[in-house]
Amino acid sequence: MYNVSKTFSLFREIRMNQVMDVKEGGCLCGAVRYRITGAPAAVVVCHCTHCQRASGSAYSINLLVGASHYVQTGETSCYTDSGDSGLPSYRHFCGKCGSPVRTEAMNLPEMMIVKAGTLDDPAGVMPQMEIYMEHAWGWHSPVATATQFAQAPVI
Repeated sequence: MYNVSKTFSLFREIRMNQVMDVKEGGCLCGAVRYRITGAPAAVVVCHCTHCQRASGSAYSINLLVGASHYVQTGETSCYTDSGDSGLPSYRHFCGKCGSPVRTEAMNLPEMMIVKAGTLDDPAGVMPQMEIYMEHAWGWHSPVATATQFAQAPVI
C-alpha cells in the first residue's frame, strides 16, 4: 500500500520553506528533552481519530524528521498503536507528565514523527499537508498553505 521511495520523494518536494537548523523541545515536566538538527522532511496536520485521542485535541501537528536527526534524553513510555497501513506505530510519551512526544511509524521507516507542540520555539513551522480531513471537526478551516487529503495519501 505504501511506497517508501515515493514517500521520501514527496517529503523532499514539500520541504519548501522550512527553515530549522536546530530545534529543541521536550515534555511538560522537562523529564524528556530532544534536539532536531536540520529542516523537517514535512510538517503535517493529522486529523485522524488516533491522533485526536492521543493528543486530547482536534488534531496533531507533526514534524517528520529523519531518525538520525533526532536525539533524545530522558526515557519515554510507549503505546503500540496501528493505523490504516496495519503496521505498528509506537507512540512515545513522558511517563511522568503524559505529554506525547514522538511516534515511530513502521510505514515510515527511518523517520520520527515529532509532536510540534513540544517544541520550545515553534517559529518557522508551517504545515504543508493536512491528512484525514474526513475526520476534521466541523469548525476547522483548512490551513491555506497546506494540501488537504481525505485520508493519508497513498504514494
